[in-house]
Amino acid sequence: MLIRTAADLADHDVTDERLYLDRRRFLAAGAATAVLAAGPAGAVPVSGYTPNAVTLDDKPTPFEAATAYNNFYEFGADKEDPGKTAPGIFRTTPWSVTVEGACAKPGTVAVEDLIKPHRLEERLTRLRCVEGWSMVIPWIGVPLAGILQRFEPTSQAKFVAFTTLYDPTRMPGQKRPILDWPYVEGLRIDEAMHPLTLLAVGCYGRELPAQNGAPLRLVVPWKYGFKSIKSIVAISFVADMPVSSWMKAAPREYGFYSNVNPEVDHPRWSQASERRIGEFRRRQTLPFNGYADQVASLYQGMDLKKWF
Repeated sequence: MLIRTAADLADHDVTDERLYLDRRRFLAAGAATAVLAAGPAGAVPVSGYTPNAVTLDDKPTPFEAATAYNNFYEFGADKEDPGKTAPGIFRTTPWSVTVEGACAKPGTVAVEDLIKPHRLEERLTRLRCVEGWSMVIPWIGVPLAGILQRFEPTSQAKFVAFTTLYDPTRMPGQKRPILDWPYVEGLRIDEAMHPLTLLAVGCYGRELPAQNGAPLRLVVPWKYGFKSIKSIVAISFVADMPVSSWMKAAPREYGFYSNVNPEVDHPRWSQASERRIGEFRRRQTLPFNGYADQVASLYQGMDLKKWF
């Protein structure tokens, strides 16, 4: 993972000012500085964690590939469907997020006001799909922990549940019973508060494309991609482990934790290797998607084959 700050940047590295003037969600970040894709040189620690997982061969996946090959069943079951369908029909303004449950300050907040108090960061992060393909994407967003702390979760908040928009008019894939809509995901509270967990509003120096989860999506880099829920409209602090959409649809295939673990095969295919989009050769899958140094301690003493 790469994080760069304003001190690291030349003028040509900074996101075009027009994005802030033309896009209200980026304007809401105010003093934030978002940067374009770059290599790992100049990486700095995040809240005490050294971002050493990204290596020299972790080059960003081309923007065209990352926005044309997506799992987003709300816009169709084929990988190419979201990129073809979502941009023309998915309106994301206005957009608000409701935060509720075991917290002292619940409420509904416009997405621009949710992000505005925080400094945007770019993070060059691996994304590993359970189906065996992967990408490297320069996300733009803010650490989720800072967002959640604003609502003051109580001691009863053991988990955080997230919900995607339900609107079959704007998301025509929801007219088909592929899943029990709306899409729901969840994290343990310490996973949600981990410095690597990002709430993304953009990528590649641009506003987040509709097919990639606009206007607000989760990025949990050590878990399979389906844990990084898109187009979020609700966040709930809960005491009990939430049943996520894929757990409910296929509990034998999708567990709650869904950490990248090459030793635990999907019932229908191996997870030992992956193919990065744009490459022909397969590469070895890394435990926790290469972020073991940062996150393995979260699961100390757990049987990661049982709690997959």
